[in-house]
Amino acid sequence: MEQIFSAKSVEEAVELAAKEFGISKEEVKYEVLEEAKKGLFGKIKSEAKIKAEYDEPRYLAAKKYIEEILTKMGVSATLSVTENEDGAVINIEGTETGAIIGRRGDTLDALQYLASTICNKNTKDYYRITVDSCGYREKRAETLSELAKKIAASVKKNGRTAALEPMNPYERRIIHSVITEIEGVSSKSVGEEPYRKVVISSDNPRPYRNDKGDRKGGFKRGGRRNGQPARDLDLKTSFEKDYKKPTPKPKPEDEMDSTTLYGKIIID
Repeated sequence: MEQIFSAKSVEEAVELAAKEFGISKEEVKYEVLEEAKKGLFGKIKSEAKIKAEYDEPRYLAAKKYIEEILTKMGVSATLSVTENEDGAVINIEGTETGAIIGRRGDTLDALQYLASTICNKNTKDYYRITVDSCGYREKRAETLSELAKKIAASVKKNGRTAALEPMNPYERRIIHSVITEIEGVSSKSVGEEPYRKVVISSDNPRPYRNDKGDRKGGFKRGGRRNGQPARDLDLKTSFEKDYKKPTPKPKPEDEMDSTTLYGKIIID
């Protein structure tokens, strides 16, 4: 952002620029175009003129947008911003965190998605926005980590595959990350958004036994019959089958940057 400012002195012109940009005088980058000229008796004949420049932080548009949304929601909160290598974390502090976070972080995720869209509109390089509230992201990550360990232990013990509830890409990657550190189990994502889920399997699955306790004969989903290949597990719920419309298959989580929360958003 560049703008021309005129005043009785260069210093006053810089002060005008700082006020306009909403920053301190020390942060203003400027070039003196004209010095003030004085006439007889010290009277100002022509004012000083500067060209001031200010690079607005990329996160500012996202922060302003979230503030507007919270105001319309009737939620009183304070926002703080911490920049990192590839973007910024906007933390929302307030007494009504339940309304801000939503069920399992749904509202928080929606705010993050929209804020990222606003922040990256008409830009070439992607600036990552993460929206958090009162440490929810960290607490949720700890909960998912413990869940992954618990399910992995059960899978190793009984040799059966377990499917978790649908999760967003960020939460699925937390599960995958934990499972990779546990021997004897593996994980993969199945299904399509927004119903994509993590499936945890034993690396040494137990053979299926029929009702007679015999390892031969009969078959179970995922098992074998008469030497035929095992059928693929169909882990979709009846809701997904009856009501879900086909959507393009998303990029697998393990092919994405581990720091990614959402993919790059480009708005024409």
